[in-house]
Amino acid sequence: MRRIVLASASPRRRDLLAQLGLSFSVSESNIDESVVLEEGKDPEETVRILALAKARAIAEGLADDLLVLGADTVVVVDGQVLGKPSSVMDASRMLGLIQGRSHNVYTGVAIVHSATNKILTGVECTTVHMRSLSREEIEAYVATGEPMDKAGAYAIQGLGATIVTGVNGCFYNVVGLPLARVATMLREFGVELLNVQRGVPQR
Repeated sequence: MRRIVLASASPRRRDLLAQLGLSFSVSESNIDESVVLEEGKDPEETVRILALAKARAIAEGLADDLLVLGADTVVVVDGQVLGKPSSVMDASRMLGLIQGRSHNVYTGVAIVHSATNKILTGVECTTVHMRSLSREEIEAYVATGEPMDKAGAYAIQGLGATIVTGVNGCFYNVVGLPLARVATMLREFGVELLNVQRGVPQR
């Protein structure tokens, strides 16, 4: 089976990928995401560009037959792209924008085959509905520290679950990695996940 490299240090993406029964290594790309986020592109293009940049940054230094998986997630409300908060104040601002309404979560996924430079990209969008929050609730949630490294300043798999009232689309996309889309993309490179689960060797 082709070896897989996850081009992300996110523990959430690592845990989600592990759910698929895959063996993989992790290598953080360390690209400057702010440059792309500040250029005003539409959210689908933004996450696609960032996911591919992350995967390419790792794949370029590899000569082996490896599949490098990159991903990037943003929250979008009123056409405004929200990445990770830069400060406590920024986290409070983001939560103030998305509380009491619906917003979209976009995750771009890119896979680069290091030996052939074959590239496949995709974007998943999920709509999240959030309940109304008081200023005190926002401040209390931010004080937990949970929002500080999350796109949109909340974690649906953590305490953020208490402020989300509904999800339309892929739940795992909101966590950071749309597993069904990833499985479909890996199939294009000869990785059949259901066969992996049964222990059938892959090419």
